[in-house]
Amino acid sequence: MTAAASDTILQTRNLSKSFKGFVAVSGVDLTVQRGTIHALIGPNGAGKTTCFNLLTKFLEPSGGQILFNGMDITAESPAQVARRGIVRSFQISAVFPHLTVLDNIRIALQRPLGNSFHFWRPVRTLDALNPRAMTLLAEVGLEAHAQRLAVELPYGQKRALEIATTLALDPELLLLDEPTQGMGHEDVEHVMALIQSVSATRTTLMVEHNMKVVAGISDRITVLARGAVLAEGTYAEIAAHPDVVSAYMGAKAGHFERGATA
Repeated sequence: MTAAASDTILQTRNLSKSFKGFVAVSGVDLTVQRGTIHALIGPNGAGKTTCFNLLTKFLEPSGGQILFNGMDITAESPAQVARRGIVRSFQISAVFPHLTVLDNIRIALQRPLGNSFHFWRPVRTLDALNPRAMTLLAEVGLEAHAQRLAVELPYGQKRALEIATTLALDPELLLLDEPTQGMGHEDVEHVMALIQSVSATRTTLMVEHNMKVVAGISDRITVLARGAVLAEGTYAEIAAHPDVVSAYMGAKAGHFERGATA
């Protein structure tokens, strides 16, 4: 079903990226509906992370358009895109390891205020940020760890902290790049629940390789292969799509039926 324009938060039209003749993203038309969890999946090298880099303007498109809330943002800088409310995480955890969990959040909270984390200012000047910081930590289940150094956190909690720092920027659209990469079963379950929780009041677009996560929390899925859109639909629809099954596992159709890891 095609969403009405008012229900579309992000749209790309013929989005493309080439690197010295190599086409990494080829004519991608993507529509993300407001208030949904939309997964972008595909085999290794399909162009998923390149798409994320284009959407956040870490890379300049070779062609096509990016529309956010109906506004053409194709020519905008990464900072302008972030200020509009598109905020992303990365495959590798990007927290400050030797600062406390609370200070990681307070740094993120200062950006919208136009402040800086100056070492010569008394720490107490940041205390005004504590209530909001603790609310964010509670949202991701880390309030009891506020005074721990980030380096001491288990991997799954580091990822939760990173999500909290992105939430500190008050995103309208949250882009999560491989949020469960490298996690054990318990951490995956926790992060799945976390993504569902934080997506209750915002839109989430995620690149994810774990089919259990994709099947469990995605409202809609776009499949990329060789930089182009191969299929789009619900999990049941893409799992039954012969081209999708072939692109992932050849004849091993049970891969999707089991919700396995890609």
